[in-house]
Amino acid sequence: MKRGKLYKEAAKLVDSAKTYDVKEALETLEKMPKRKFDETVELHVRLGVDSKHADQQVRGTVVLPHGTGKSLRVLVFAKGDKAKEAEAAGADFVGAEELVPKIEKENWFEYDVIVATPDMMGVIGRLGKVLGPKGLMPNPKSGTVTMDVTKAVEEIKSGKVEYRLDKTNIIHLGFGKLSFGAQKLEENYNTIMDAIIKAKPSAAKGQYIKSIAVTTTMGPSMYLNQK
Repeated sequence: MKRGKLYKEAAKLVDSAKTYDVKEALETLEKMPKRKFDETVELHVRLGVDSKHADQQVRGTVVLPHGTGKSLRVLVFAKGDKAKEAEAAGADFVGAEELVPKIEKENWFEYDVIVATPDMMGVIGRLGKVLGPKGLMPNPKSGTVTMDVTKAVEEIKSGKVEYRLDKTNIIHLGFGKLSFGAQKLEENYNTIMDAIIKAKPSAAKGQYIKSIAVTTTMGPSMYLNQK
């Protein structure tokens, strides 16, 4: 793969043969050549579990102390008082059945997260084939199927992130922007890693955390010492 000039300059700062303390790694990211946009800092954690087994799934949510640096747009499926509650909480879009054809036929995806009250899941179920592949289906495990729409919307707006295994047993997620600085990024990192460690399935055997890497949107990866 052909790499650009800025990537090559950044790679000179990274020793691929060593594992880094998280603080040192984040301070190294700060020294790398700056892009024309504020890069997201990403975390990639390989776990010693098998995601094919239901009892070895690792999935959950956590509110980052400093947010993600990205303002998420929230769509809430609710009716009556719950719809009014969602609007008051700051949801960007609120609706019910009338949104189904808009999503299905007009390809409407101007939102990042969907929250729904339990009574609306029958309606949303009709959109499974459309929302599922985009990772937008509400789920009780991620707190997006709930009667407490105020709490759900406020947490998402304040920096709540979901972590979950992919098919290769790796968790990938962004945990802030480069402009946050090393200290705030480290606090976000520690919050996520603590949550992942606590989420260890009882069925997991052997070494739980295989590797941890951090990188920026367009930068080289650095492997970290394990917690």
